[in-house]
Amino acid sequence: MTLLEHSRPTTRVEPQLPGSMLTRATWITAALATLAWIPFLRTAAGPDEGGFLLVASQWAHGSSLYGDYWVDRPPLLIVIHALAAATGGTMSLRVLGIVAVVSSIVLAAAITRQSIIGRLARPSAAALVAPVVIAGVFLSSPLFGATHVGGELLSVPFVLAGVSLVLRSFGASGRARSSTWAAAAGVASVSAVAIKQNAVDVVVVTAVLLVLRFWSGRRRQALRTGACFAGGAITALGLLLGLAAGRGTRPGGLWDAVVTFRFQAATVIHHSASAATHARMLALVGAAFLSVAPFLVAVLAIQVSRRPAAVRPGDTAAPDLRWPALVLLAWEVVSIIGGASYWLHYLIVLVPGMVLLAAAAAQRPVSLRIPGALLTSLAIASACVTTVSAAHAERGSTSDARVSAYVRSHAAPGDSMVVAFGHPNILWDAGLSSPYPQIWSLPVRVRDSRLVEFQAVLAGPTAPTWVVVSGESLYTWGVDSTSAEQVLRSRYAPVAHLGHYFVWRHR
Repeated sequence: MTLLEHSRPTTRVEPQLPGSMLTRATWITAALATLAWIPFLRTAAGPDEGGFLLVASQWAHGSSLYGDYWVDRPPLLIVIHALAAATGGTMSLRVLGIVAVVSSIVLAAAITRQSIIGRLARPSAAALVAPVVIAGVFLSSPLFGATHVGGELLSVPFVLAGVSLVLRSFGASGRARSSTWAAAAGVASVSAVAIKQNAVDVVVVTAVLLVLRFWSGRRRQALRTGACFAGGAITALGLLLGLAAGRGTRPGGLWDAVVTFRFQAATVIHHSASAATHARMLALVGAAFLSVAPFLVAVLAIQVSRRPAAVRPGDTAAPDLRWPALVLLAWEVVSIIGGASYWLHYLIVLVPGMVLLAAAAAQRPVSLRIPGALLTSLAIASACVTTVSAAHAERGSTSDARVSAYVRSHAAPGDSMVVAFGHPNILWDAGLSSPYPQIWSLPVRVRDSRLVEFQAVLAGPTAPTWVVVSGESLYTWGVDSTSAEQVLRSRYAPVAHLGHYFVWRHR
C-alpha cells in the first residue's frame, strides 16, 4: 500500500434513517396524489358537491333545516362548503379536497412514527411507508370515488388527526400533557362526526385503547384519559351546536336529520329500493377488489397476527395497534353496509382503518414482509384507473351539464327550478334556487313519499318556473306520484328533451 493510498480518506456509507425515508416517501406520495386530482379540478360539480354548495351558499334563518333546504348531514360539512361557495365554488371545493388528501397523508406518516416509538429501531422499508402509500393511493383513486369531494373524504384528516392525538396522549410522559392531547382528540372526533355522522372512528379507537389499558391494570389512567377525551368532545359539540343555532339550525332538527332520518331511510330502502341499489352494491364490491384493497388487508392481517417487537429497555412503547385497527375496520365495513345506497365514495370510509392496520404491521418484526411488489402494483393500478377516469371526465358534457346550460341560457331574473328528484348540482350550475326544500331524492322518498309538499309547491304561489324530470314521468321507486303528475301536466309544458331529462316550463 502506497503512502497516497494510506492517506486517502475512507468514505463511510451511513445507513438511511427510517425517519428521513418516511419523510421523503410522504412528500412524494403527497405530490403524486395531488397530480392525480388535478384533471378533476375543472370538471362539473357532482350531485352532492353542487347540492351542498347550494345549501351552504344560502344557509341562514329560513323555512327548513339549513335555510330553505333540508339535508341529512351535520353542520361542519355545510360550513366547509360555505367556505368553498364564498371563494370560487366547485374549484375551491376541489382544492379543499386536495388539502384534505395531503393532510391525511402527512397524518398517516405521523401515526406511523408514533406506532413504532420504543418498539423497532429499523422497521422494514415497505412496512414503514405502507400507511402513507395506502392513504395516498386510496384517497386519489376513482375506484374509491375520489373524483368528487364528499363528506367521507373531508372527514378522513380529522379522523387521522384524532387517532394521532390519542396515540400522543397514551405516549405522553406527564399527566398534564397526556390530558391535553386526550382533550384535543375529543375535539377531532366531534369534528369528524360533524362532517360525516358515521365517522366515529376516533371514538372506536379510543374506546378500544382505553379498555385495553383498563384491563392491564392502569385503571386510573384509563379513566382520566377517557374523561379528558369526553370533555374535549363535549366542548367542541357545544360550540358547533351554538354556531348552527346562530344560523337557525336547531339541535332537535339536527338530531332528526343525522340520526332519526338514517333509520327511516334504511327502512325505506330495504322495502322499496329498485334493482339499481343491488347493482351499485355489486359495483362497489367489484371496485373494492379491483383496487387490491382486500388483498392488502389480508397481508396486513397476517402480519399483525404476530407479536409486536419487544419494548426496548427504558422506553415507553406505543400501544399495540392490532385490536384498535381490526375493530375499526370491522366498524367501517358495518357503516358501509348500513349506508345501504352503496355509492363508490363509501369505500373511502375504509382508509383510516387500513392506515391503522398498516401502522400495526409496522410494529412487528419482519417475519412476513409486506411485499414491495404489492404496494407497487397498487400504485400502478391506481394510476391507470385515474388516467382512464380523467380522460372520460374530459370527454364532452353530461346530461346534467346540458340541462344546466339550457336552463341558464333561457332563464330570466327571478326564475326558480325544481329537479325531480335529486341531482341538485343542476340547480347549482344553473344558478337558480328551488322553492321545494327536498333537493335530494332520498329525503323525498322518506319525508314526502306521497309528494304532498311537492304538489303544493307546484300548485302554490311560489311555483317554480322550471321543472326538470328524469324520464317521461315523475314515477320513481318509493314515491306515489299520481296526483303530482296531474298537477305537473296541467300547469307546465315540456320545452326540451336533453339526454334522459325532460325540461318543463310553467305555462
